[in-house]
Amino acid sequence: MDRILYTAMGGAKQSIDAQAVVSNNLANTSTAGFRAQLQAMRAVPVQGDALQATRTAVVATTPGTDFSAGPVNATGRDMDVALKGDAWLAVQDAAGGEAYTRRGDLQVSANGVLTSGGLPVIGEGGPMVVPLDSRLSMGADGTVSAIGPGETPDAIVEVGRLKLATAAPGQLLRGDDGLFRPLPAEDGTATNLPRDEEARLVSGALEGSNVSAVEAMVSMLDNARRFELQMKVIDDANNNAQRANSLLSLQG
Repeated sequence: MDRILYTAMGGAKQSIDAQAVVSNNLANTSTAGFRAQLQAMRAVPVQGDALQATRTAVVATTPGTDFSAGPVNATGRDMDVALKGDAWLAVQDAAGGEAYTRRGDLQVSANGVLTSGGLPVIGEGGPMVVPLDSRLSMGADGTVSAIGPGETPDAIVEVGRLKLATAAPGQLLRGDDGLFRPLPAEDGTATNLPRDEEARLVSGALEGSNVSAVEAMVSMLDNARRFELQMKVIDDANNNAQRANSLLSLQG
C-alpha cells in the first residue's frame, strides 16, 4: 500500500512543479521579449536492491527555453527597441555581472541610468547614463542620441552606444532571474558575449512575448487534471487501507 501512496504523492508533487512553470509563462504573456520556458514529464525507474526496477516514478523537468521570436509591434515610442535576428541586449544583473535580455521597453531612472526591466543597460564602459529630461533616439546599431529640453533637432548629440551581442539559441542558458547567460567555459568560469558590430535593432517597436496564452491555459488544465488524478489515487489507497484494517480487527 505504501508503494501506491509514494508513487501517487511523487506524481502530485511533480504536477505542482510543472504547473509553476506554466503559470510563470502565462503571467508573462504581455512581457516584452519574454521567452517561454519549456516543461516536460519524464519517467525515472526507482533504484533499489532488486535486479530490476520494480516501479517507476515521474519527474517534472525544464529541458530548455523556447527561443522562437515573438511578434513585433510598432509603438512609435523612441525608447522602444526590437532586436533583430539573434541579437541580445546586455544588462547588469542584480549581482553586478553581465546578462542578456530581449526586453526592449527601455526607461530612464531618476539617476539618469538607462534601464531594461529595472536593470541597468550596459553601454561601452558599463551602465549607460543619459542626460535627464532629454529626448532620446536609438540608432539601428544601438547608438543613443539625446536632445536637451528646449533645444532644436540640430543640437542632437551622441551619448553612448548599447552593447548588442549575438548568440544562437543553444549558446545561452536561462537563469532563475529570467535573464540569459552564455554556457560556462570548460574550466567552469563564466564568460561574457563580445559586442557584435553587425547586430541591429528597430526603434519605435517592441517584440512581444512568444508565449501562447491558449497553449498555456491548456497546459494548466492538463496539469490540474493530472494532480486531481494523483490525489484520487491517494484517497483510494487510504480507503483501501482502512477497509483492510477493519477486516483485521474483526473478532473470530
